[in-house]
Amino acid sequence: MINNKNRMAITLGDPSGIGPEVIIKAINNLYPNKKDLPIIVGDYKTLEKTALDLKIDFEFEIIEKIENYDNKTNSIKVLDNKKYSNINFPTGKNSIDSGKASHEWVEIATDLALSKKVDAICTAPINKESWQISGFKDIGHQEIFKRKSKASYVATMLVSGKLRCMHLSTHLSLAEACKYVTKENVERAIKLTHNHFSKWGFKNPKIGVAALNPHASDGGLIGNTENEEILPAVNACQSEGINVSGPHPADSIFYDAINDKHDVVVVMYHDQGHIPIKVYGFEESISVNLGVPFIRTSVDHGTAFDIAGKNIADPTSMIEAIKLAQNLSTNSKL
Repeated sequence: MINNKNRMAITLGDPSGIGPEVIIKAINNLYPNKKDLPIIVGDYKTLEKTALDLKIDFEFEIIEKIENYDNKTNSIKVLDNKKYSNINFPTGKNSIDSGKASHEWVEIATDLALSKKVDAICTAPINKESWQISGFKDIGHQEIFKRKSKASYVATMLVSGKLRCMHLSTHLSLAEACKYVTKENVERAIKLTHNHFSKWGFKNPKIGVAALNPHASDGGLIGNTENEEILPAVNACQSEGINVSGPHPADSIFYDAINDKHDVVVVMYHDQGHIPIKVYGFEESISVNLGVPFIRTSVDHGTAFDIAGKNIADPTSMIEAIKLAQNLSTNSKL
């Protein structure tokens, strides 16, 4: 059980997916006393129908402005501008309406966080294809956060238990991701990681940096990115007192992290971090953004159209994401 003494906003995600279901299940799990409930940014009728389908007894209350939020009642406050009140979102498939709505809800929540009207945001999954067919250029949440906050560098870290992977890049093709591994970019990622982990209660955080090439290039036999780009970045950060090591072979660094040799691993591209996280603990894995001026956590799964509306979605990732957002906003502990 947790409470929401600090204001946390949860975005509904794509209403055609499992977002509404995992949100209702997670809140039911975490707030049995129905006290100090989080705010949901989304569609009132979708939430009401989902709770009814799940046979979970929740009362929802529409608020049109965050200033109208009152946590003295046991109802879940839904920040709903009623723009989609007459839209019947389809279940389990892409939709322009669902794309437009879910994109707008993320933008609203981002504005609330930037204006300090909420202390943290937690996001349910959106569907990138639905955003695309709705006319948006943003690939995902991270692009919205970077654009609206005007942040110079926003990064994604995945967390599953004691394994934490900070991604140098995410939404790049593998060819582009390899080109992105430069001394400047790696050094920036290490420093960002160090700063956040220091703020989150880690004294002298242990940062391990993964190599790009097999066997960390075997001394230059299999590529030269390690010696020319990654190692100089690690050395530069060490000279500034940062507790960082590497580049370490990617086939062993995650094992070492699980066994407490590293507090966090800086990985070079999307799948290098996503695969070990999801193999280690798929259901518990969540996402955290670094580089934005607010706290944002998220589930680490998609809209799962194939099981949407069947009431069988596992809420574990949403439970963990809400818990971490609350923890970071309350005492800055990861």
